[in-house]
Amino acid sequence: MKNNVLEKNPVSVLIADDHPLTLYGTQAFVTSLGYKVVHICTDGLEAFEWIVRHKPKMAILDISMPQMDGLEVLEKLHQRGISTRVILFTMHKEATIYKRAKNMGLSGYLLKEGSEAELKLCLETVAQGGKYMSDLILKEANKHQANESEELTFAEKKVLELIAQQKTSKQIGDLLFISEKTVEKHRSNIIQKLNLPKEKNILLHWAMKHFLEK
Repeated sequence: MKNNVLEKNPVSVLIADDHPLTLYGTQAFVTSLGYKVVHICTDGLEAFEWIVRHKPKMAILDISMPQMDGLEVLEKLHQRGISTRVILFTMHKEATIYKRAKNMGLSGYLLKEGSEAELKLCLETVAQGGKYMSDLILKEANKHQANESEELTFAEKKVLELIAQQKTSKQIGDLLFISEKTVEKHRSNIIQKLNLPKEKNILLHWAMKHFLEK
């Protein structure tokens, strides 16, 4: 049954995928949920140009497409400040692809092997201004970060351990007999090695979630 709010105020959606069965199947499913599919196409360049001209509320893009892939479309839209919320609907599970997309204003990352229920939830979340990432890709991203943490030096791991204990840079410096400035340098190197976004307390959150679990 269609959402009554959507029936009164249908959310405009563009869908781009170079596989006809996926394209038309996604179009039918999205339409059945009450969204207004305003355009479908099979290549990234057409999707990009159409989005720039018409600015639909959401765009569901495959990554592997001719002329311009989904990541390139996302990047160019991000550079132009286009407000269309982009969902990448793909077979790609690589954490590096997800992390690159995440840094370009991505609203949703969904794997094609997921269920229709997950696509429905993703659309609802993104339509309301939230972000949705498939559990499968989040698991891959967490594994990737865990592997990257193995590249940290002994000193950096000690700093991380103390960060997870919610110690300040000054306290860490006192405990490790190094300057506060050196601790800050370690923090910066750790963030770079783990490829973490530059957000407030991001290192504390990462350390508490991943480092203490080991």
